[in-house]
Amino acid sequence: MSPETYFQTRFVPDAKREVLWRTLYRYYFANLIAPTDCVLELGAGYCHFINEVVAQRRLALDSWAGFIDHLESGIEGRIAEVTNLSFLQDSSVNFVFASNLFEHLSQDDFASVLKQLKGALAPGGTLNILQPNYYYSYREYFDDYTHRTVYTHTSICDFLEAHGYQVIDCHPRFLPLTVKSRLPVLPVLIRLYLSLPWKPLAKQMFIRAKLINQ
Repeated sequence: MSPETYFQTRFVPDAKREVLWRTLYRYYFANLIAPTDCVLELGAGYCHFINEVVAQRRLALDSWAGFIDHLESGIEGRIAEVTNLSFLQDSSVNFVFASNLFEHLSQDDFASVLKQLKGALAPGGTLNILQPNYYYSYREYFDDYTHRTVYTHTSICDFLEAHGYQVIDCHPRFLPLTVKSRLPVLPVLIRLYLSLPWKPLAKQMFIRAKLINQ
């Protein structure tokens, strides 16, 4: 199945996502990124995250050629499989972000990405993963026909550590699974949700990791 077909059927444009990502960046992710950083988004899709980022250098990668049309000026876009990160310079990236990506890959491909990122991450650089948590989303997990691999907050942390990464933050319940609901997607509600100590309906996890011994 081609990426074009997926973006025409399962993952069609939705204005709610733009509101969501703008608010998430402003009230959460902006605190994790320095203006002098180099930020890389893997599987950028409609580019809602990377377009909001304020950083010295911004990179985006996706296998879907159409994603280039959604990139704002000043962002370096690359059409390629996520398993091909040979274009990255050694120790050049401070913040790597992947949203709803690794559940679409085999474990071998995920391991390949982790291996390549080891060389690309700058000292103190982090890998930041947002994706469905099977522990809470098992009923809906395979409604997306492109999901290949199951991860919970426990298994993905163990997988990262087995491949040379140290988990520095793990939120098993970070966000609801999708914006496809009757609930309004409003900045004030998103900001309130982020501040809650317990997040109702949250089925996506957020994991931050760095290289061991860094």
